[in-house]
Amino acid sequence: MINVSVRPVRPDDRDQWDRLYQGYAAFYNVEQTAEMRDRVWSWLHDEREECRGAVAVTDENELVGLAHFRSFARPLMATTGCFLDDLFVSQDKRGLGAADALVASVKAIAEKNGWSVVRWITAENNYRARGLYDRVASQTNWVTYDLKI
Repeated sequence: MINVSVRPVRPDDRDQWDRLYQGYAAFYNVEQTAEMRDRVWSWLHDEREECRGAVAVTDENELVGLAHFRSFARPLMATTGCFLDDLFVSQDKRGLGAADALVASVKAIAEKNGWSVVRWITAENNYRARGLYDRVASQTNWVTYDLKI
């Protein structure tokens, strides 16, 4: 049995995080460069940036999943929420509970910070992840738009 725990991403996780984040980009067919990963990595370790990271780790210190999240203002509700930007588990490590553990960890961080909601989006055809999401959260009726700049 492989045990998985969640902790904040650390500087010595870089190589394994890189592998996971490349897998995440490939899953969504996003062309991602080393420079892009360098930028995100720097955000995760800069207190002045809003992006934070958590990783799912086995007892052997193998990173099997990642989550990136940040706070956001909710003016209409006069609260602060948490946006879960990225959630990914290595394809060969799915089914170990890593995704559940990552979502639960982000929820605990949100609760600790007094944030009012944890929100995320996913692709409509991401059925495996949506099975988890439907168990732990409520699908909204909001439609997402992107205005390209």
